[in-house]
Amino acid sequence: MDTQKEALRRIMNTLVNKNEELQHFLDSIDSTRTGLQEESCKVMSELEVELEKLSSTLEERGVQLRDIIKEETQRKEAELQLQLSEGKFALLSCEELLEFANQTLTLTNEEEFLTAAKQIKERVTMAPAFRLTTRPMVSGNMSQFTVDFSAEKAGLLRLNFLPVPRAPEIDVPGCIVCDNGITVAWQQINDADENGPIERYELEYRKTNHNSSLRASGDACWEKICNITDTQVTISGLKFDSLFIVVRVRARNKAAAGDFSEPVAMETRAFNFGFDAATAHAELKIQGDMVTWEPQGVKGHDARLRCKENKNSSRSATPSPNKTAGNRAGRERFAGESYTVLGDQEINGGCHYWEIRLLADWKSHSVGVAYRGSLGRFDQLGKSTSSWCLYASQWLQSSLAAKHNNRAKALDWPLPQRIGIYCDYDNGELMFVDVDQFRLLHVFKTKFSQPLVPAFTVWCGGISVATGLQVPSFMGNFVSTNRSLSAD
Repeated sequence: MDTQKEALRRIMNTLVNKNEELQHFLDSIDSTRTGLQEESCKVMSELEVELEKLSSTLEERGVQLRDIIKEETQRKEAELQLQLSEGKFALLSCEELLEFANQTLTLTNEEEFLTAAKQIKERVTMAPAFRLTTRPMVSGNMSQFTVDFSAEKAGLLRLNFLPVPRAPEIDVPGCIVCDNGITVAWQQINDADENGPIERYELEYRKTNHNSSLRASGDACWEKICNITDTQVTISGLKFDSLFIVVRVRARNKAAAGDFSEPVAMETRAFNFGFDAATAHAELKIQGDMVTWEPQGVKGHDARLRCKENKNSSRSATPSPNKTAGNRAGRERFAGESYTVLGDQEINGGCHYWEIRLLADWKSHSVGVAYRGSLGRFDQLGKSTSSWCLYASQWLQSSLAAKHNNRAKALDWPLPQRIGIYCDYDNGELMFVDVDQFRLLHVFKTKFSQPLVPAFTVWCGGISVATGLQVPSFMGNFVSTNRSLSAD
């Protein structure tokens, strides 16, 4: 019976996986169909715009050519009209002079004849007919304006759509993950002369817990970055709350966008946690990544319970193996003056980093790490061997101190507004950094013997916590410097 059930479970798992695969396939088809319709309307509109531009350009050039012909025709007509007027005037003058000469020939008086003959001679010398060019100044030939657009016609007949650019290739060695940012580099393999110059690139990325792009169920939607002109881009300020970020890129020329490149999964491991509301003091309000102190008039905490709890916690820092999570579930919430809340993820190895920011009107807070199983309900951070913290207060007077095992070390530094906490569990290092000033505030050096959880105490005001952060590169200088000093 058990064997058959196990076989049936395997079949069911196979069906579930196939169902997810088919659902992704159908979603992909539907998305592609929608995209096809949108893209078709877009390219049709772009084509109409380009044809209108081409028609407008041709019409504009035609107007220019027509104007040139009209101007030349008008110039020649003006030249010919001038010659025509001058010729008519010369002809009339010549006819008048000829008439006068004929009349002179009829004169019998010698003196009158000689006078008239002299006048005719002078008038002939000055006659317009003898100064006029009898050749047209311009010709009627307009052959210089003969057009032959056969080459242009052939070019128009060759008009076609630009080829779609081929998909780029992501340069995996050139891709970098650093300081909660990713730099993606790629190469364009198509020939620009063949497919037209690449105008820009488009990159898409999404977070996933799978290193295969085919596993899309439950993953985030694609985020887009458009109008990239270089063959690399850096995306900063990301929250690494997944194991991988999958990226893909495509090229776009004047007309169209090509296919996306093969997606590449970039590993983005970071420490993610939230507030464990079950541990929060009754007067602490948890809202997303913020915790605020909101007094509710809680009074009359049972002193006997507090004493008993403190007695139990001071007796041994290590919980009894007989005490299970179920036995402690009803008394995990901090009480009394321990306005504390713990993180919901344990640290049992590796290097981790997170930051806190102080909200307005804050008065006092403590941030650090603790052994979850060794803290009593009324324990305050830094007052036992089970917790390490940085304490800050601006109530009555400003103070900043590092606390552990009920010992406080005052720190001579202005109260920071943004604090980075770095925990190297394996090397037993806990560092507090003023992130805005890049100042190492304090280092605890110890040997952790139990899993740690982030711990926070808030009194008046509140704090916000930034998780999903990689260990920033500037921490490397603090770590190496501190280890060098320790070695000396």
